[in-house]
Amino acid sequence: MSRAIWSIKNIAARANLLGSERCFSTSSQLYGGQDSPAWRSTPTQMTSSEAFTETLVANGLTNIFGIVGSAFMDALDIFPAAGIRFVSVQHEQNATHMADGYSRVTNKPSACIAQNGPGITNFVTGVAAAYWAHSPVVVITPETGSLTNGLGGFQETNQLPIFSEITKYQAHVVSPKRMAEFTNRCFHYAMMERGPVQLNIPRDMFYGDVVTTIPPPLVIEKSAGGPAALQEATELLAGAKNPVIVSGGGVVMADGVAQVQALAEALQIPVCSTYLHNDSFPADHPLWMGPLGYQGSKAAMNTISKADVVLAIGTRLGPFGALPQYGFDYWPKDAKIIQVESNARRLGLTKKIDVGILGDAKLTSEALLAKLQGASPACLDNKGDRLSAAKLEKEKWEAELDAMSVTPAGQALMEPRHALRELEKAMPDNAMVSTDIGNICSVSNSYLRFKNPNSFFAAMSFGNCGYAFPCAMGAKLGAPDRPAIAYVGDGAWGMSLNEIMTCVRENIPAIAVVFNNGQWGAEKKNQVDFYGDRYVGTNIQNPSFAEVSRVMGAEGIKVDKPEEVGAALKTLIASGKPGVLEIMVSKTLADPFRRDALSKPIRHLDKYKTFV
Repeated sequence: MSRAIWSIKNIAARANLLGSERCFSTSSQLYGGQDSPAWRSTPTQMTSSEAFTETLVANGLTNIFGIVGSAFMDALDIFPAAGIRFVSVQHEQNATHMADGYSRVTNKPSACIAQNGPGITNFVTGVAAAYWAHSPVVVITPETGSLTNGLGGFQETNQLPIFSEITKYQAHVVSPKRMAEFTNRCFHYAMMERGPVQLNIPRDMFYGDVVTTIPPPLVIEKSAGGPAALQEATELLAGAKNPVIVSGGGVVMADGVAQVQALAEALQIPVCSTYLHNDSFPADHPLWMGPLGYQGSKAAMNTISKADVVLAIGTRLGPFGALPQYGFDYWPKDAKIIQVESNARRLGLTKKIDVGILGDAKLTSEALLAKLQGASPACLDNKGDRLSAAKLEKEKWEAELDAMSVTPAGQALMEPRHALRELEKAMPDNAMVSTDIGNICSVSNSYLRFKNPNSFFAAMSFGNCGYAFPCAMGAKLGAPDRPAIAYVGDGAWGMSLNEIMTCVRENIPAIAVVFNNGQWGAEKKNQVDFYGDRYVGTNIQNPSFAEVSRVMGAEGIKVDKPEEVGAALKTLIASGKPGVLEIMVSKTLADPFRRDALSKPIRHLDKYKTFV
């Protein structure tokens, strides 16, 4: 390709057409809402429940996930008239996961709500997962009435401390007159700080007349970063001979994939995706190298290991995402590291960095591209050799994957990698995929490639089982025209299969791909490596999950041959109904997440001496 086509000036001009402003707003203008009513600016008499509901509407909320409860029924009663769909689920944890998935695909805030006490405590795992996924979920927690709090009444618990470490902000409504204020602030902080927030409402606060305005959502413009840091980064990039870009989840959240692509094209820099953010750069682009982290791309790891400058955009550089893999400690020890992050506390937290830019991933990418206009970056002088080496690494890795993704002739059950390869081949370009935690689901990191952002929703670093399917359900509601597919192991599937009933009842055509190998694979691998093949609690017996799905009123297909996998997935997608693709696979296990987490056991008591 000619130098003229890849010129920095031309690329910068194209990037500018994509828009240079990035604001975190939940305004009706951005979200396609109706014209603002009078009470946006004129104090108006309404009930507290009406103020609460109208603030949800003002912030663009159209779906809320939860289980019905008397604590918020006065507001629930008017949700339909407000245009808010209440999605009734089977378990409150899954309501938070659905809200999480909805936010991740739409890049908008979402909300969940439940009954005070046990309904709210069921939220905890899902809120923690949303916290580490940086999902703007407004967790609405009705509470025991303010006049009986502390008396040990029915369904009473102190709800604020429970969520204090897994939310970005907590609001407690102390008066009906402040209902709209606190509700609006929660939506604002959820988007501005990218994470779940808690709105705690004593149940009596839903009642009473107030005269109030419904405040419009705030619009906060983000910046590209400090001028000195941007200049230092520009100089490092201009002088780099073998730079590599690492594109993280913050790029997707900032709607900045196109801008990172433009910067990579201008400098002809290979791009690696951070762990579990495989949608942060298009997989069909020649500069794409694949994901880092557990079961990631050897091509990406080999390429970044030789870098002299790493531009890490929109990533906290989480510790789990750069651990040695395939026996290879690939993170470059001598490279200059530029980290772009929107949270100042995460700059330089886990990796030594040379330049920290507190900025929005999209705006920073545009700013760096603009500053490099007129420069003659050293990396363009050797781009032919660099890109040829990167291309060779990708070809070698694909060949290795092909060789691993085969079931031996005559073997009764297919190998997990073979199933994953067949799923990859059949996956529609516009599909959204969520993955659970576990051995096979984690291996899928090698095979999940996306052309579009907002397509991959993993359980992230909280790593809870039962995440994938409800997350896919929420994503499907957020993007109904796209297939939503969850990868789930047979152990974890027991935690979320009840939501098939929700899918049937609410007409949510999400699909679960369940890998049935009769074991808790990730933990069993530890028993293989460290505990002498003594299997305690890791072997399980299952029904036919496809049959269970059909009994619940959804579709269900069970396959045990590689050639059946792709056709079955396509059939379920084409059905337009929720369903389960049950894939019978062998008990082959991949490497553990990390070998330094366990050690060979030592026993001192005679009765346990043989357990080594």
